[in-house]
Amino acid sequence: MLPNGEHSVKVVSLVSIGRHPQSGRSRRAEQDGRAVELGLKLAGDNLTVVHAGDSQEPVLRQYAGMGLNALTVLSQEADGDALPLMYDFLSQSDANVLLMGIRAESGESSGMLPYLLAEKLGWPLLSRVADIVHINQREAEVLLALPRGQRRSVTVSLPFVATIDNAAIEARQTAFGPGLRAKINLIENQKITDDTATAWQISPAKPRPKRMKVVKAKNAADRFKAATAKPAGGGGKIMKNETPAEKAQAIFDLLLEEKVIR
Repeated sequence: MLPNGEHSVKVVSLVSIGRHPQSGRSRRAEQDGRAVELGLKLAGDNLTVVHAGDSQEPVLRQYAGMGLNALTVLSQEADGDALPLMYDFLSQSDANVLLMGIRAESGESSGMLPYLLAEKLGWPLLSRVADIVHINQREAEVLLALPRGQRRSVTVSLPFVATIDNAAIEARQTAFGPGLRAKINLIENQKITDDTATAWQISPAKPRPKRMKVVKAKNAADRFKAATAKPAGGGGKIMKNETPAEKAQAIFDLLLEEKVIR
């Protein structure tokens, strides 16, 4: 809920069809479920949940079973481009906050959709959000998830886009009956084919092999110490009071040092 018990801020959550990492079966996407949970906390029954795809997809009922009265579906073929549909819908709505997962669990799964949407809408984007503590008509106080359980509090003006981290509150269990009774509002759209993606060859992602560190220990105590030692920092630097130009230069120098760019 918003402070003072008011639901005056319009919140939209975008959801996709997830895929179980072991079985490969379709499911409610983990991060998208957390985005809906956070949206229900902020807007309650006034939350708008949007999906671009097939309105007959059974997984949509899992989202609806979280307590939604209705769910909006932008009709789209499997080879369609979701970006134009999402942009047209959001630009015509009065949304203030857009919540979505960091990346999809199926399809391209590039993680670029939040950034492309924010760029087209002209909204700021906050990545890896753990919680939205306070929100009013002008700005919101947001907690960002950092490594090792740390949090960073930032203030952002409305409207904005937020990608939800796995550190956010876990999505509630879905109820089968309410999910079936929820209304699916279908919006027909002109088919927009992603010509670039049709030429791609999609295959399951595989984790990169990690080089094992060879421990040269003479006794059991040294071996135990090496096994439990925390990884040493890689010469990182925390920049807080520097100018944006100095921060950008530091990032550029790091990319050159790591040979990411030339």
